[in-house]
Amino acid sequence: MIRYIIKRLLLMIPIILGVSLIIFFILSITPGDPGQIILGSGASQADIDELNHKLGYDLPFFTRYFNYMKNAFFHLDFGSSYMTKQPIGSTLLKKIPVSLRVAFNAILCAAIIGIPIGVLSAVKQYSLLDTIPTSLSIFLASVPAFWLGLMLMLAFSVKLRWLPTSGVDTWKGYILPMLTLGIPYAAQQMRFTRSSMLETIRQDYIRTARSKGQTERKIIWKHAMKNALMPVITIIGVNFGALLGGAVVTETLFSIPGLGSFIVTGIKQKDLPVVMGGTICLAILFSFVMLAVDLLYAVVDPRIRAKYAKGGK
Repeated sequence: MIRYIIKRLLLMIPIILGVSLIIFFILSITPGDPGQIILGSGASQADIDELNHKLGYDLPFFTRYFNYMKNAFFHLDFGSSYMTKQPIGSTLLKKIPVSLRVAFNAILCAAIIGIPIGVLSAVKQYSLLDTIPTSLSIFLASVPAFWLGLMLMLAFSVKLRWLPTSGVDTWKGYILPMLTLGIPYAAQQMRFTRSSMLETIRQDYIRTARSKGQTERKIIWKHAMKNALMPVITIIGVNFGALLGGAVVTETLFSIPGLGSFIVTGIKQKDLPVVMGGTICLAILFSFVMLAVDLLYAVVDPRIRAKYAKGGK
């Protein structure tokens, strides 16, 4: 197991390098340069060239990329924002916990709602307990996040005045973003769990368990559920990783100072240190999420746990 974890951690290095190289290249070929962005359109070309030289922007592409990655990897120095002059490292330390809390709350909400309903829908196939949740999940999965967020804000903030309209200064501020992100993912989770459970309960070992007189509850929750959860865990991990940086609309709608809106703002301003630091951070977080998913497989499936144990010797 330890050897497997070390291999996965080492595999993160080429992944991060590949992602960073692609982002660095895209930012390099887009119009504009740091000197012009920092000094503004009214600055003289001589001042712009001098600032670009000071920042090293006039160096060859691979030299600039190597210098940036050397500082990032060996000195944990992601530079400073062109616009705010704030160090990227300290800014990321403030943004990451907010995005992690929002993403974790949303994916937990989706799992708590989607998995039990998906199991119930599969067990009660073609009944009203299957038709109603399935139809509702199609509608909720297709609802745009900004519209759902606005409706929730209108109902719970403007009309009832139970929850704040923006900010995450208190725990109440996380409720509306959690529901806005979690409900569509819960609909997706429900449909995915239903399909996985239907496939599992049709297996031969389930019929064998029934023929031995096992109770239906024991068959579903002890035998079928563990095997049905394997693909469900995968989709939860992928969704969690996507939520870390992909909840830009929700973060903007509820004025959440998260990682997604931070990166998007940097892209609009062509703030290379912001985009690079945020992207590298996202790649690292996503890699750790996928590692956690693989380790969770071992908890659910003893066959994988035995394989890990054998590989770790």
